[in-house]
Amino acid sequence: MRAPSLMGVGVMYAVIESGGKQYKVEEGQQLDVERLGVDQGGEIQLTPVLLVDDSDVLATPAQLGTVKVSARVVGEAKGPKIRGFTYKAKSNQRRRWGHRQGYSTIEITAISKGAAKKARATKKAVSADASTESEG
Repeated sequence: MRAPSLMGVGVMYAVIESGGKQYKVEEGQQLDVERLGVDQGGEIQLTPVLLVDDSDVLATPAQLGTVKVSARVVGEAKGPKIRGFTYKAKSNQRRRWGHRQGYSTIEITAISKGAAKKARATKKAVSADASTESEG
């Protein structure tokens, strides 16, 4: 059985990178990412890796140059406590340690494609156009 096609439904999502991990996000979505060091209510710009807008897929760095993914920090959270224990046999060396990862809760406020960049005319292209006009 084939999965239903989402073409023409108006789906727009982006894959962003934060803290060495990638997340699939849509506008209005809340998610926990590794602590960002931004105060609550602060606005941030996230790095897009991929953008899917209905049937358009932007994936190369040149295409993603104008894509903007904006988010707002809405809170902070802590992950589960991880407990570890190391020891060396027969030498009475023991060490207990723990870790609890901090997370920033963000809400995706906007995903925008931006305007396509216009190609700038170079001197060579302009001089080539001028030489062909003078010959004809």
